[in-house]
Formats: sequence, structure tokens, C-alpha cells
Amino acid sequence: MYKDYFGLKEEPFSIAPDPQFLYMSERHREALAHLIYGMKTDGGFVLLTGEVGTGKTTVCRCLLEQIPEHSEIAFVLNPKLTASELLATICDELHISYPAGNRSNKVFIDALNAFLLEAHSQGRKTVLIIDEAQNLSVAVLEQIRLLTNLETNKQKLLQVIMLGQPELKLLLDKPELRQLAQRVTARYHLEPLSKNEIQAYIRHRLAVAGVERPLFSSATANKLYQLSGGVPRLINLLCDRALLGAYVKNQSTISPALLSEAAREVFGKKIKPVPAPAPFWQWALLVLVLLVGSGFLLQTYLQHQPPAANAVAVKIPIARESSPPPNPAPLTWSGTEPISRSSVLAYQALFGRWGLKFSEAEGTARGQAEQHGLNLIDRRGSLGRLRQLNRPAVLKLNDPERRPFFVTLTALGETDATLVLGTEVRVVPIETLLKQWLGEFTLLWQTPPNYSGVVKPGDQGQVVQWLEEQMAAHYSRDVRTGASPKLSGQLLEEVQKFQAEAGLQPDGIVGTYTLILLNSRANKTHPTLTAGQRG
Repeated sequence: MYKDYFGLKEEPFSIAPDPQFLYMSERHREALAHLIYGMKTDGGFVLLTGEVGTGKTTVCRCLLEQIPEHSEIAFVLNPKLTASELLATICDELHISYPAGNRSNKVFIDALNAFLLEAHSQGRKTVLIIDEAQNLSVAVLEQIRLLTNLETNKQKLLQVIMLGQPELKLLLDKPELRQLAQRVTARYHLEPLSKNEIQAYIRHRLAVAGVERPLFSSATANKLYQLSGGVPRLINLLCDRALLGAYVKNQSTISPALLSEAAREVFGKKIKPVPAPAPFWQWALLVLVLLVGSGFLLQTYLQHQPPAANAVAVKIPIARESSPPPNPAPLTWSGTEPISRSSVLAYQALFGRWGLKFSEAEGTARGQAEQHGLNLIDRRGSLGRLRQLNRPAVLKLNDPERRPFFVTLTALGETDATLVLGTEVRVVPIETLLKQWLGEFTLLWQTPPNYSGVVKPGDQGQVVQWLEEQMAAHYSRDVRTGASPKLSGQLLEEVQKFQAEAGLQPDGIVGTYTLILLNSRANKTHPTLTAGQRG
């Protein structure tokens, strides 16, 4: 409700882990640098620890934007599992099939090893990310260590990133886990923000949300540090409540007093009662003291008295009845169809956006896509990535009971997203979506002729010829004739330039994201997320 009042495009202090709001403090930059360094090492473990609310998950989501697009990501959110349950979860995340009802670790590991070898042969990196890793048991940690034994003659096949609270460091110090601890190639402990970083953090989030003017004074920022200890999640909660209080009171900035009031609302602390006026006998005593010349005592006394009647400041607490409605209810599965059919309905909606029909009786979604000359990809990324690709997508959400279900994202505005949920179409705030979506998406795209996989610098073939034609059209030059072109020289430089312009890593490796964006330029009839635009 306060967004319009302050001129904000979106809520600046949501606690959802949205990478676009990530303030890269010196600590966050170091944390991200350690994760990237660990990703570039040859297998092993990368460790990121920190207190609750310091931004570990947000930094990890930022890391996902740095991972090459031709990577396979398994994200484990609930690590309170047995070893066999963990292996099954990893297989599910990587879409590895295994016999129904299997409980044999060997079957899981054999299937996983075959997948890792295939991914490695195609130049794809496989990453396992485990959140809340301090909840892992010693037995499960040992199983994870054994997974990193899966390797070729030259390198490990699986990279493991563990995020956890400080207890994780203590857990890895146990003697029985010394072999795992020795395989940690990069580790970092994320501390809260310093006092000097608080105001820059506030300015950054307000600027991303569309407001450049200062809403929090230096004194308020100092008070915010005292109340939050520099923990970003607490900062967000306090600032959000303070903005709401300013809106209710029709104030244009946040004062320290208003912030303290917001803190009592957030933390549930009672407001201290106002001291009662001094009794009459104290006045008489002061007069006597004044007569003997004790001006110092008189001054001290007056400093502790209530202000004059014409200067009394009335303290108006934030009125609960004047507050806007609570946050929108989380998305839950509803309707006559069971939640187990949510993926079928989501794929029907996705194929429908392409003018196609999807039938669960006719095979997998990937197989049906290929029948129409399309490809289906499963990825993890941010909402910014989906905006960039501009394609309808199936999203995997979790309901409040952490049950997964699937929806189809069909439109994406500045503040709202349009979803097909079962047989319903819903427009929901992006904040609501981010709280339940952990970055997993599936979309359709049209491959170039004779496409067989990632194209690397030095490659030749029909896809490289197609790239030559696309670059010639994009940069308004003639298509080079003669021998089959190679992805090198001028063509490679143009591909890298295109990737940089499109916000991709300019590595010259032509993978799915590069091809989708090139396809968008070449084909204007593909469905998009942006209203009024085509691919």
C-alpha cells in the first residue's frame, strides 16, 4: 500500500531472495568470489556459512547467474534426509530415472554416475547445492563425500556447494568427517553488514525499487544498526514496517523514533510507560534549593520534567486497524484435479501458448516437443533470467507445507506475474511468486537446423553456418561465402559481442540461452512473456 505513497515500483525490503536487490557489500563480494573460485576448481566442496538472514541464499542465487548455461543443477532444500532419500532427491532434481520404490544406494549411485559421465562428455558441469546443510547427519555427509569420488581419469564429475549456519563449521570439525573437510576447496563465513554499510544498503534497495531520494536519515540508519545488528533480513523487516508506519502517519521520511516504534511492532516488545508527573513536594524542595543558589540542581530537575503544555508531542502508535491488509496469501493447489496432475496441466498450458497440444498419453513432454521441431530445457535461474529469455515457462513452486506443484508463467509485468494454475488464470504479485519459487523452470524453444548440442569456438557445421547468417543479419554485413565457416575470428568476436549485449557471459560458447535470444531476433512469432511483444 505504501508503494504509491513513496513512488516505488515494487517493495524495496521484501525478504524474498531476489538477486536484483542484492547489495554487494565487501563481504558479499568476497563470498561470491569464493563460490565462483570454488566452482572453477576441479570438483570438491565449496562452503558458505553465516548467521540466519545474512544473505547466503541470495548470494547463491547470484552465483546461479554466473554458472555456465550448459550446467546441470540439483538444489536440495530439505537436508533432513537419510542417505538413500538424499540420493533419490538428487536423482529427482537432475531428472534421472530409477526403478519405482528403489531403496538401494547402489542403484541410485549407478544411475547418477551414468548421468554424470554423459553430462561430462557433452561439456556440461553438474553442481549439487545443499541449503541448511548444518542439518545434515554425519552418515549423509559421508555419503555426499563418496559422491565426489565419481570421476574420470582427469577430473571430478560433481561439484558440491553447501550453505549453512555456523554450526556447519563445527560439524565438519568432527574427527569422523576429516576426509570431507580436507576436500573443501573454498570456504567463507558471511558476516552481517557493518555500521558504515547500512545506509548504502538502504539506498541501493530503494534505488532498485525506483526511489533515489533519501527516506532514512543518518541518525535513522545508526538506529537501524543498533536494532538489527547489521543482519539484512532484520533490516528488511524493520524498514518495511517503518515505511508502512510513515505512510499511516503521512510522513515523508523515517525518523529514529518511528523506526523504534516499528521495531516494537516487529519484535513484539511493549512500549515503555511514560513516567508520571513529579509530586508537589518536589516542587517545594526545588524552590528551597533555588533560594540557596543551587542552579545546577534546578537545571538537572527541569531536564527530567515533561515539556510545557503548548509543546507536548503526542505519541501516536501505529494503528493496526489502519494498516493495509496482510501480505497476499501464498499460492496453493486448488480445484478438482489432484496436485499430482499439476505438471500435466502446466505442460498443456505451455504447449498451448505455442499453438500445440500436449497429451500425457503420447509420451514425455520432451518427446512431444521434438515432434514439433522444438526443444525442452530444464534450468535454474532468476526472474531476471526469465525476463531476458522472454518465453513462457513451467515453474515448480512449493506450497506452505513444502509440497511441490507446477504452474505456467504466461506473462511478466513490472510488479505482477500471470500464472496458469491448474485450470485457473491468476495474476499475483511478484513478491508472492518469489517466496514460493526456487528458480527451477522449464521452457520450449526452437533449435537451429541440425542442432545437436553446444557449439564451441573452433567448431564447424550447419549450426555454425546458421550462426554466420544470423550474425551477418544482426550486424548488417554480407554473409561470407566459400568453405564451411568456423566459429573463430570475426564470427567468434561477433558472437561474443552479441552475448555481451544480451547480458550473457561473452565466452563464445553457443548454448541454449544464446540460441534462444538469437531465435528471438530471427523469429517474431514465438510466444513471449512481455505483453504486446513477440519473440
